[in-house]
Amino acid sequence: MDAYALEAKEKMNKCIESYRNTLATLRTGRASPAMLNGIEVDYYGSPTPINQISSISVPEPRQLLIKPYDKNDVKNIVAAIHASDLGLNPINEGNVVRLIIPALTEERRKDIVKQAHKYAEEAKVAVRNVRRDYMDVIKIDDSYSEDLLKRGQDDIQKVTDEAVKQVDVILQEKEKEIMAI
Repeated sequence: MDAYALEAKEKMNKCIESYRNTLATLRTGRASPAMLNGIEVDYYGSPTPINQISSISVPEPRQLLIKPYDKNDVKNIVAAIHASDLGLNPINEGNVVRLIIPALTEERRKDIVKQAHKYAEEAKVAVRNVRRDYMDVIKIDDSYSEDLLKRGQDDIQKVTDEAVKQVDVILQEKEKEIMAI
């Protein structure tokens, strides 16, 4: 396989990993600490990710327990969760914050699946952008003969097709997970 194709594959894998991380933040009706990724708490005047100022555990399948390292941060954590678009109602229990994850309605599940499809399309666009960049690099490289250019482009296309297929497989798994709950 061409060196440029290997580089492209590496970058495409990073796009896929980013996509996986984004999907982890989607609410599926089951408690997952990853749901809180992206929520930032006002920590002494600067926005700080919630998982850096507290420990997050899953005591039950539909429950998250957030235990701040400093109990004075409980109010800020509650405020940050209220301000997020998760639609969860945090319960302040003094030293900890409890989140009960309600069961999802059919309509809400469909909305979440639409969001997952949107993220998948964004991931595919990122993969195609990597393909385009490397196709341009190969065309510019003077050391490539016509045959090598064609082979390099074919290699990059194969890597792209694999990456897009992988995004589709991840999406199907997530869709099954969301709709099965």
